Amino acid sequence: MGSDPRAHAMAPLATGPVTTIGTGALAVDIAPEAGGRIAQIRLDGVEQLVGHGEGTSAAIAWGCYPMVPWAGRVRNGRFASEGRGYRLPQNLGAHAIHGVGFTMPWQLQSHDADHAELSLALPQDEHWPFGGSSRQRIEVGDRHMRLTLSATAGEHAMPATIGWHPWFRKPDRMQFEPRMIYPRDADGIAIRPLTAPTPGPWDDCFINDLPVLIERGDARVRMTSDCLHWVVYDAAAHATCVEPQSGPPDAFNLEPMLLAPHTSVEAWFLLQWL
Repeated sequence: MGSDPRAHAMAPLATGPVTTIGTGALAVDIAPEAGGRIAQIRLDGVEQLVGHGEGTSAAIAWGCYPMVPWAGRVRNGRFASEGRGYRLPQNLGAHAIHGVGFTMPWQLQSHDADHAELSLALPQDEHWPFGGSSRQRIEVGDRHMRLTLSATAGEHAMPATIGWHPWFRKPDRMQFEPRMIYPRDADGIAIRPLTAPTPGPWDDCFINDLPVLIERGDARVRMTSDCLHWVVYDAAAHATCVEPQSGPPDAFNLEPMLLAPHTSVEAWFLLQWL
């Protein structure tokens, strides 16, 4: 099931073989077959992420995975591009969520003690009609991790939004000072116009250009990215998700960006343990 881009977001996803990188205080477990995700991050042996099987093994709900070629929900799985309508499989309720990459096996192209390179050939069928490819690089230092993700169009132009979805074990505190928020409608989908941020708990997209800090016990994590769109989900009792994205949820309808053939969108995400 984990190798099928049609897999439902709530379907179980096994970790498969794990490759560990990191030579300092930080160790990072990478599970290429489980959607190219980071299965666990350990700082001095202390686990930072919600791991596989901790209450659920659903593909959507553990580790830190890349969202590609779209991030967040696409309303009813429907959008138009270059005058043609498309419908994606609805893998979470009425909507299509988080792309196809988080349930597909990635190829581990290379790795050594402190970095790994992974790649994915995107499908060209009813599940994602455009083809293309994605790459990610994971770099680990003594107390930091830098993630780089890209999506590249193939022979056909394609829309694309990319990002990351880490499931952090519930922090004691979070420092987050966004500028604006995308309101959500009755379907829970981001809409415009943007407004001033509202109090949490959140499952919302924000415009943010400041570092985000979370604290849990003695660990403090400072997060920065070249992405201005950040989704924060902190309504769960066991976890908080802090998700930098190149565009908002439902971007294919709300703020579409089209990649010309053989061009790419790329983003980075830096996590520093202080």
